[in-house]
Amino acid sequence: MKVSSSVFASLCLILELFGLALFLRGFFPVPIKSSFSSKSKLSDLPAEPLTGTSPNASKVPPALFKRVVVVLIDALREDFVFGPSGRKYMPYTRHLVERGSSHSFVARAKPPTVTMPRIKALTTGSIPGFIDVVMNLNSPVLLEDNLIWQAKAAGKKIIFYGDDTWVRLFPKHFMEHDGTTSFFVTDYTEVDNNVTRHLDSTLKRDDWDVLILHYLGLDHIGHISGPHSSLVGPKLVEMDDVLKKIHTSLISRESEGTLPNLLVLCADHGMSETGSHGGSSEPEINTPIVFISPAFKRKVAMETPPVVEQVDLAPTLALALGLPISQNSVGCVIPAVFEETSLREQLRFLHLNGFQLSCLLKDSIPTFQKEDGYEQFRVSEKSHGNWMKLYLEGNTSEVLVNMGRKVLKQYLEALKSMSSALSRQLGKYDMYSMVVGMAVVIEMLLLLLFAMPEALSNGAVVDLPLGSALLSLPFYLLCLLCAALHVFVCTSVGGSCYFCSLPWALVFTAVAFSCAFLCTLVSMAARRLSVGAKSPTKSAGRDWRLSELDVLLLLGTVGHTLSLASSSFVEEEHQTWYFLLNTLCLAVFQDVCRKYFREKKRLSQGEDEGPLLPSTKGDNAADDASTSFSPVAELGVSAGSEKWLALATPLLTLACCRLLRSLNQTGVQWAHLPDFSHWLNNGEHKTVLSLLAVASLALVFVLVQRRCSLVSKIALALGLLGVYSYRAAVGNILFPWQHTSRAPSKGTVEARFVYVFVLGILFSGAKDLLRSQVISSDVRLKSRGLWEVYSGLVLLAALLFRAHNLPVLAGLLLIQTLMAQFIWKRLHYDAAQTTIMHYWFGQAFFFFQGNSNNIATVDISVGFVGLESYVEAPAIFLTAFSTYAGPLLWACHLVCYLSSERDRSVVSLGHGCYCFALLRSIPAVAYVVLVTALRYHLFIWSVFSPKLLYEATHTLATAAACIFFTFMDQNQNLTRP
Repeated sequence: MKVSSSVFASLCLILELFGLALFLRGFFPVPIKSSFSSKSKLSDLPAEPLTGTSPNASKVPPALFKRVVVVLIDALREDFVFGPSGRKYMPYTRHLVERGSSHSFVARAKPPTVTMPRIKALTTGSIPGFIDVVMNLNSPVLLEDNLIWQAKAAGKKIIFYGDDTWVRLFPKHFMEHDGTTSFFVTDYTEVDNNVTRHLDSTLKRDDWDVLILHYLGLDHIGHISGPHSSLVGPKLVEMDDVLKKIHTSLISRESEGTLPNLLVLCADHGMSETGSHGGSSEPEINTPIVFISPAFKRKVAMETPPVVEQVDLAPTLALALGLPISQNSVGCVIPAVFEETSLREQLRFLHLNGFQLSCLLKDSIPTFQKEDGYEQFRVSEKSHGNWMKLYLEGNTSEVLVNMGRKVLKQYLEALKSMSSALSRQLGKYDMYSMVVGMAVVIEMLLLLLFAMPEALSNGAVVDLPLGSALLSLPFYLLCLLCAALHVFVCTSVGGSCYFCSLPWALVFTAVAFSCAFLCTLVSMAARRLSVGAKSPTKSAGRDWRLSELDVLLLLGTVGHTLSLASSSFVEEEHQTWYFLLNTLCLAVFQDVCRKYFREKKRLSQGEDEGPLLPSTKGDNAADDASTSFSPVAELGVSAGSEKWLALATPLLTLACCRLLRSLNQTGVQWAHLPDFSHWLNNGEHKTVLSLLAVASLALVFVLVQRRCSLVSKIALALGLLGVYSYRAAVGNILFPWQHTSRAPSKGTVEARFVYVFVLGILFSGAKDLLRSQVISSDVRLKSRGLWEVYSGLVLLAALLFRAHNLPVLAGLLLIQTLMAQFIWKRLHYDAAQTTIMHYWFGQAFFFFQGNSNNIATVDISVGFVGLESYVEAPAIFLTAFSTYAGPLLWACHLVCYLSSERDRSVVSLGHGCYCFALLRSIPAVAYVVLVTALRYHLFIWSVFSPKLLYEATHTLATAAACIFFTFMDQNQNLTRP
C-alpha cells in the first residue's frame, strides 16, 4: 500500500501522540480512595471493643473544644518559629511555644509542596497525587470526604478569610468568607490586610464555631526575594501580632463550665533557599504545627518539637471536634492533644482512628491481612476489649492503668504501620498502560527510520506492505499471543488497569492494529536488507563514516537519556550537561586545529583545492543575505584573523560557560551552598550588580542590533533602557544618580514601557516575514524579519530575567555569535550537527539560569511583571517563557541561522546513519517543539524511576512531529537519492 509522505507523517504523528497519552495515563499515580460510601457518618462509627457478656458502649466521643481558630501562614518554615528567626521576630508565639499551654510539632509535608494539594492533605488527611499540581492553577470542587464537609454536616458554622483556593474547593461550606487571589505574588501587603481587617469584628461575635485564616504575604515575599529578604522579618512580626490578638481574645471570652477554645498555627508548605516551593527539600517540607489551648499543661522550658506527618492534623482536629475521620485519611491522631482526657477516651480515639485506617487498608490492598499494621491493630483491639471488661467491672488497680498504657502503645504502633503501608500505595502506576504506550511509540520510531529513504526520495511516496502483513501467518499468531497476554494481565491484576476497563472489542481491535504494524515493520526491515544485499556496490558507495564529532554528539545525546535511569543523575542533571558542553568545546577546538593546520599544510605543498575556511563573501543571493549581517565583515577582519578567532572561539566559549555555571547553584545536593548570585544580591554589593547589569545590557544591544532595521535598533535601545529602569524601580539595582536607597515599587509603568517596544519589534519582524512570503520572495527580507522577531524575544527575556541573571543572557548571545560566525559556517557543519549543538547549549543554559528538575526553582514572580492584578493567560505565558528562555532562545536562533544559511541546509542521507538522517531532516520550527517537550521534567520532581521511559517517550514522540514539519515545509530543499 503506497501512501504519500504527508499522509504517512500525519499518521505517525497521531499514533505517537496516542502512545504518549497512554504512557501519561499510566504514569501519574492514582491516589488512595475508598470505594465505600462517599462520606463518613457518625452512625458508622464502631462500638468500643469488649469481651464478655456486657453490652458494648457505642456513644460518640464528645468534642474537646468549643471553638477552633486555624491560622495557616503560607510558606511558614519551621525555623521561622522554632529557630533564631522565631525568637527575634515572633516573641509572643515563641513564648507560648516555650512556656505556654501548647504543644508544638514539626509537620512533614509530602511533595508536591504547592498550596492546593497541601490544603487537600490538611482537610482530607490523604496524600494528593502529582496531577494536583496542574489542578493548582484552577482548583476544582473537592468532592472527597473532608473535615470541612463533616463540620458543616454536624451543624458547625465556619468562617473563612484568605486564599480563595479554599472557596473554590469548598463552595457553599462557609457561613461567611472573603477570598483573595494567591497568584498575584508581587502583593504581600494588601493580601494580608484583607484578612486581618475582619478579625476585630469576627472575634467579638458568638455565631461561629470554626474560623480559618489563610495568610499569603510571607509566601509572596519568598517568591519575590527569598527567605533571607529584609521583608521577611517585618512580615513575621505582623503574623506574631495577629496570633497575639487572636489568643488574647480567645482567652478573654472563655468562661467557667464551658469547653476551652483551641488556636492552631500551621502552614501548608515551607520555602526553599531560593524562596520557592514545590519540591522535597527539608526547608520545603518541614512546617510548624502549634496547638494552643488552656486545656493543655503549661511548659516549663523549650523542648525539641517532635516530628509528625502533615496529614495527621486532619484526624486530630476531627476527633477534637467530635467528628468522624475522613474515609480516605492516612493520618494518625496526635496523642499529645488528647493526653489530658481519661485513659478510656484516649483508647477510644485511637480505636476509631485504627478502625478507619483498617477499613481503608482493606479497600486499597488486596493482601491487607499480610500487613503487619493490620495484624497489630487486631491484637490491640482484642487487648482493648480485655481492658474494657476490667474497667467496667470497677477495677481501679495500678495493673489496669499499666495495661491501658500498654494497649495505648500497641495502638500507636499499629496506626503508624498502617499509615505507612497506605502511604506507600501512593506510587501505584498503571504499568500495563505505560508498556503499551511505549510499545506504540517505539513501533512508530522504527517505522519512521525504515521509511525515511522512500519518504525523502523524488517520488515522496512510502510503500507500506500492510496487505501482505495482514495475510501472513505471523500476524495471526501475534494476535493470539497478545490477546492471551491481555487476558492474563487483566485477570492477574484484578482489572485495575485502564486497558482492562475498556470493552473487549475495542481492545482486540487495537491489538490487531498493533500486530499489523509490527509485521509491517518486519517486512520493511527484510526488504531493506535484501536491497542492500542485491546492490552492495551502491551501498558501499555511500558515505557511512562518522566523524569524531558525530560520535560525540550521538553518544552524548544517547548517554544523557540513559543516565536518566538513575535518580542521582536526574537530581544533578546539570552536571551531565556541563560535562558534555565542556567536552564539545574541546572537540570543536580539536576540529578547528586539525582543519586549519591541514589547510596550511596543503597550501604549503602547493595543492590547489581551494581554502577549507571560506571567505565571508558568498556565491549566491542567500549567502549574501546571511553574510551582510556578519560582524566580521562589518569590522573588516582579515581572513588570517578569522582563523585565529576561530581557534579562540571554543576556548572563549568554554571560559564563558565556566563563569556562567558559577553564577547559580542548582540541583539538589549543593543547591543550598552560596553562589555568586547570592553575593551580588546582597544589599552591600548593589553597586557591583548595577555595573554588571549595565555591561550585560550594553553587550546585548551590540550583539542583537546588527541584524535589525534602524527603527528596531532604536526600539531595542529604548527597551533595554526600560529594562534597567524597571530593575532600578523594584530595588534590585541603582540609578546612576541615586546615592541612597529608596522604597521599591512594583515597576508597573517601566515594565509596560518595555512591553510596548517588545510588541513593536515583534510586529516589525512579523511584517517583514509576511511581505517576504506574500508580496515578494526576498530572502534578505525574510532573514531580517526572523532576526527581528528573535530580537524582540531577547528584549522580553531581558525584562523577565532577574538582575543577576542578565550576564546569562549576554553570554548566550555572545556564544551564539561566535559559534555561528567562526564555527558552524566556517567549518561546514551540517544541519544535524548544528541542531544537536543548539540542543546541548539550550539544555545547559536552562541550568545556567538557576533552574533544576525541581518545581521549586520555577520563579512565578516573573508572571506578574507589569501586571497590577492576576490575569491567568499572560501570567502563565510569562512564567513559562522565563523558565524556558535558555532552550527557547537557542531554538529560535537555530530557526534564524538555518533560514539565513539556506544554501547550507541541503543534507545528505548517506552521512552517518538513518538516525542522523532523521535529525538532519528536523526543520527549525520542529526543534522548538523538541526543546519544549524534552524539558517536561521540570514538573516531575519526586518519582525518578520512570523518568528514563518518560524522557524517551517525549523524544520519540517528537520525532513524528519533526518529520511532519519537514514534509509540510514546501520551501525546504533536500537532496533526493
